[in-house]
Amino acid sequence: MNKVIGIIIFSFIFLGCKEKNTDKNKPDLKTEFNQELADELERMVEIDQIVASNAFPPEKYSHLTQEKWELFKDSVYLKNQKRAKEILDEFGFVGFNLAGENGSRNFWLIAQHSDHNPEFQKEVLVEMKKEVDKQNAISTNYGLLVDRVNLNTGKAQVYGTQVTYNMNNGQAYPKKLADSLNVNKRRKSIGLEPIEEYLNGMTEMHFEMNKENYLKKGITKPILYETN
Repeated sequence: MNKVIGIIIFSFIFLGCKEKNTDKNKPDLKTEFNQELADELERMVEIDQIVASNAFPPEKYSHLTQEKWELFKDSVYLKNQKRAKEILDEFGFVGFNLAGENGSRNFWLIAQHSDHNPEFQKEVLVEMKKEVDKQNAISTNYGLLVDRVNLNTGKAQVYGTQVTYNMNNGQAYPKKLADSLNVNKRRKSIGLEPIEEYLNGMTEMHFEMNKENYLKKGITKPILYETN
């Protein structure tokens, strides 16, 4: 359940992340916009979101057993990742200039959900950093992928974006995190809000999704961190 909640949360977060361009670091406008690629990425993410947001088969897939649903989910992630690898090899990381902000975000999301292949995720990070430095990709999403890759390869997070929950009270807290005292400086450098605000948002969402269970425990509202 926590894994599903985490996926939903990250899907929610990326919708609100936007990157500002400066005159000095504008994307290369010579790159021709690829509408066909943008449309393909949109279709890939549509099915990604169906499997990422449902622990059990939704109505459209109600004919599948739970075991077959899990196999279907794995097949979607694998198929999307293989296609994304082909795109990466041809174009590098998909930036705003190639497929628009939505297309760039969609490509990132597919990489974010390719946990079965952290080596591919690391390849994406290298290419994504180049585009982030040109303000041609979303820096906050780069931070999310950095943390995802670090955890997938046994390292500590840098930005604290990957969370889990205290199931006794529902409060979110970051998974393994390096240098927690300076995490807000690192978060600010890529445009993320202070970690206390972030964790409170995750806590509130988790509480609402599991409200009935927490009410049974006598917890009537989310337990939040103090913020400045």
